Amino acid sequence: MTVTKAVLLAAGRGTRLGAITANYPKPLLEVGGRPIIAHILDGLLAARIEEVTIVTGHFAALLEAELGNGEHAGLRLHYVRQERIEGTARALALARDFCGDDKFFIGWGDILVQPENYARLLRAARFADHLLAVNSSDDPASGAAVYVDDPAALDRDEPARVTRIVEKPAPGTSTTNWNNAGFGVLGPAIWPEIARLEPSLRGEYELPQAVAALVEGGADVRAVPVIGPWFDVGTPDDLDRARAEFGRS
Repeated sequence: MTVTKAVLLAAGRGTRLGAITANYPKPLLEVGGRPIIAHILDGLLAARIEEVTIVTGHFAALLEAELGNGEHAGLRLHYVRQERIEGTARALALARDFCGDDKFFIGWGDILVQPENYARLLRAARFADHLLAVNSSDDPASGAAVYVDDPAALDRDEPARVTRIVEKPAPGTSTTNWNNAGFGVLGPAIWPEIARLEPSLRGEYELPQAVAALVEGGADVRAVPVIGPWFDVGTPDDLDRARAEFGRS
């Protein structure tokens, strides 16, 4: 099944960025002369995804006005607002009607990778019910540790089946170096898992928990490695590093 729609989660403030995002939406921060979210949309368009729903929240009106309807870029952009920040699973649920019963691309609005990663992901998604992009990390403690049945396959830049996901494991406890990279393809089986979610320790409904439940239930969830640099723009240092990398491209 060809994936034709995408959902981008862009509601959060980005509190670790401090004053930088106090009065400004994080996805509009410029990297390489363009907003972070514009890099993502460019990659999706190059991968032939033209219809995108963006879940907005923090300074939603500013983000929506800046991007518009996407027509000037060959896109069809839609918006839904997360009025109460209750976590990424609840944010995605706002786009349930948009996604229908088809597979869809899902991504965070502050993740930067080289654009060819999107087409690679979508090609691999034809052979799995659900697919996660993963990046190599010395210790995935700040993200989600992703365990697979054949780690050597990921080392060869090939997909592998996900066997377990551990959200924010204690530092030094993971026996995998693979981290949830913050984008992927999900199928309609994710919706019941979202509906069953309980809030996390920080009181939010977390999408990685729902994906972990899919894995525990035996769903076909595959992982595919990110090629090239990967940035989760969460802190001022992350932003500086991303600007240094993408300023060279």
